[in-house]
Amino acid sequence: MTPAAVPARATAVTGCMESLPDGEHTDCFANMASGDDSPIFEDDESPPYSLEKMTDLVAVWDVALSDGVHKIEFEHGTTTGKRVVYVDGKEEIRKEWMFKLVGKETFCVGAAKTKATINIDAVTGFAYEYTLEINGKSLKKYMENRSKTTNTWVLHLDGEDYRVVLEKDTMDVWCNGKKMETAGEFVDDGTETHFSIGNHDCYIKAVSSGKRKEGIIHTLIVDNREIQEISE
Repeated sequence: MTPAAVPARATAVTGCMESLPDGEHTDCFANMASGDDSPIFEDDESPPYSLEKMTDLVAVWDVALSDGVHKIEFEHGTTTGKRVVYVDGKEEIRKEWMFKLVGKETFCVGAAKTKATINIDAVTGFAYEYTLEINGKSLKKYMENRSKTTNTWVLHLDGEDYRVVLEKDTMDVWCNGKKMETAGEFVDDGTETHFSIGNHDCYIKAVSSGKRKEGIIHTLIVDNREIQEISE
């Protein structure tokens, strides 16, 4: 069967298109350059190569949640209507034959069972638009909101990489996909939320910035060393 769409990797968090191994990819509309989470692919031509697996792969998104960064892959056969959804390499949905080529697929992602929906819309001719929603919001808006409600740090300890996430609304702390046991205490200039990574003492200090727009500043301290926050 000739693939209905050229497989491509669309990393929706950054809104960019990554080339396949041999440097070929489909043309994409300008909205990808602006960080939009809606990769659009033309299927007028067959690709100059064949893939044994995922021949109908049309989009890949990386979604950063508190328990980790999850990869969502979507296959769409525009001849048969086939729809397959993979989350972190595990098949979550498979529908081999669908009369309607447009529609949506809803599934869960991550330890917190976050709701995700892939929307399939026809654009013009043989072009289709694939958009990902998280908790009812476009991926772009969801990630913008997460940047306001979470803090993320990445650090290297004892030969391993750790990703620590603070959910500011609940003060829950996650590390490498696990919700940590924490203990909070008040200090003279704010609060400290204590936890451990292996044999290392960690705490997140919360102090007022003194500025209305900035609000509370959260800082991760590991073994009395401040860890630089990252943006996702």
